[in-house]
Amino acid sequence: MHHFHYRGDDLYCEEVPVARIASEVGTPAYVYSHATLTRHFRIFDQAFAAVPHLVCFAMKANANLAVLKLFSDLGAGLDVISGGELFRGLKVGVPPQRIVFAGPGKTREEIGYALKSDILMFNVESGQELRLIHEVASGMGMRARVALRVNPDVDAKTHPYISTGLKQSKFGIDIERAVEEYEAAKSLAALEVVGIHQHIGSQITKVQPFVDSLEKTAGLVRRLREQGTDIRYIDVGGGLGITYKDEEPPLPAEFAQALIGVVRDLGATVVLEPGRVLVGNAGILVTRILYTKQSPAKNFLVVDAGMNDLARPSLYGSYHAIRPVRRVADRPDVTVDVVGPICESGDFLAKDRALPRCQPGELLAVMSAGAYGHSMSSNYNARPRAPEVVVCGDRIHVVRARETFDDLIRGERTLDEVT
Repeated sequence: MHHFHYRGDDLYCEEVPVARIASEVGTPAYVYSHATLTRHFRIFDQAFAAVPHLVCFAMKANANLAVLKLFSDLGAGLDVISGGELFRGLKVGVPPQRIVFAGPGKTREEIGYALKSDILMFNVESGQELRLIHEVASGMGMRARVALRVNPDVDAKTHPYISTGLKQSKFGIDIERAVEEYEAAKSLAALEVVGIHQHIGSQITKVQPFVDSLEKTAGLVRRLREQGTDIRYIDVGGGLGITYKDEEPPLPAEFAQALIGVVRDLGATVVLEPGRVLVGNAGILVTRILYTKQSPAKNFLVVDAGMNDLARPSLYGSYHAIRPVRRVADRPDVTVDVVGPICESGDFLAKDRALPRCQPGELLAVMSAGAYGHSMSSNYNARPRAPEVVVCGDRIHVVRARETFDDLIRGERTLDEVT
């Protein structure tokens, strides 16, 4: 459920007409519903009430400070992938003891920053990383809390670009080698082994892959405990999908019931890393039609949002529903490609989509854009990035201003200026 709905023929976000937002902040613009973000987090969190747990929002999905602060105030931690993400989380007051640091390419500097910040734990992806964390921690006179990310070799049945739990993936340690790596970790004085981590992919719409992978991980936990390794945290990762078109992902309650059934008797705190499922359907991208264009083979709507604003359709061939911000009666549907202003043939938001016949100047809402939208956006073609807006009831809050041309060149100098 989300709080984007029509009243009459006008699309609203909570109590605010989307057309009013476009009028005040311009287009393209990202718009998030505060009520939807809050509801999604609470439902997910409450689904795991039967076990000790910590929900660490996967902030790669949406790194806006206002979103991070909202989730933190509701009790969330963060799953971070870089020093920059850690900085953003700490900046809004997320307690470091609720932050886990994942990712296969942590640098020495990032490890030191995380240790100094006293985060909950590192999710370690390789033996070499394990030894670097030990080296950095030892040099700082500290002990680093670590969990090893195991690769359970489970097919998540999702897009290959976002499937992370197969043997050929760059992520994690082969589950068959995990015991050996845990023994190595225990031998390093500057490390404290506290957990285990898995993550098999993103936009997963079936429960069974989660259960299959977690059963393997739970079996490993029992084996490790038999050998004297205390596992206090079981990080089950994230990846639960949402409805973009006709997907039918499990509800959080169903998802939780299945996972709890696997780990309940292990007596560990369950760490969860939801991203898309919390924010995806809580946001839209509002764009304005610049031109309509017909060729012998295609009809086009040329809009002011492009692949630099929303990369998913070009990157993954992903589907996003597109709705008129104002519906007009008795308009026939036309099959169109919705394309942007970027100088690339791959710049599209939709292909061969049936939409009501539209005119230049009208507004469209690209739905389900709250996850991996702004966070993956860029300045390609020297385009300023779009603003982000949070709607709370009948109030509009611009939580990230639209970039200016001056922002585009901040930090740059010509050779004449540096010599």
